[in-house]
Amino acid sequence: MNTQSALPDPEHPGATVVITHQIREGMQASYEAWLKEIASARKAADGILDWQIVRPLAGINNAYTIILRFASAERLQHWMGSTERAAHIERVKPFLAKDDAFFIRSGLDFWFTPQGAKARVPVRWKQFLITWSAIFPLSLLASQLLLPLLHEIGLPNERYLNALIASGMVVAAMVYVVMPRYTKLVQRWLFDH
Repeated sequence: MNTQSALPDPEHPGATVVITHQIREGMQASYEAWLKEIASARKAADGILDWQIVRPLAGINNAYTIILRFASAERLQHWMGSTERAAHIERVKPFLAKDDAFFIRSGLDFWFTPQGAKARVPVRWKQFLITWSAIFPLSLLASQLLLPLLHEIGLPNERYLNALIASGMVVAAMVYVVMPRYTKLVQRWLFDH
């Protein structure tokens, strides 16, 4: 992993782009040369924190995955839309078996981005409604059912401790259980602009 000295912007959450390149047979050496060439351009990109390259497994696949982390979504979007990046992609196209494929993750958008999407995220008001409709019942469940059960087995009934535990249970349920399934269930509505 190569790390740049840029620091995350505390007012804007960082953002990550995952780029996948399927390489044509016999073009791996040319692609590797291209990667070395763009390394200096990557270092000069405004707001880049680090990048990683996941190389293909010999005899199994021919896909390279490049992961770029930026200090903010704005800086990432600026790089992805830059003429410099467009020129790099034009130069590498002869080596690619498929188009330049990427998806971007930032903030809570990771809940709403389908696997393999090209930076497609639903409109904010739909994200708000889905998130709220999931958090509301979980909050009721945590405060009205789970916390009283924990108090019965000896957990002190203190306001700040209750808030800490309830919010932790809600976030854990959202990240690991509810949102991965819920967004699949309502995917058609979410992405119908």
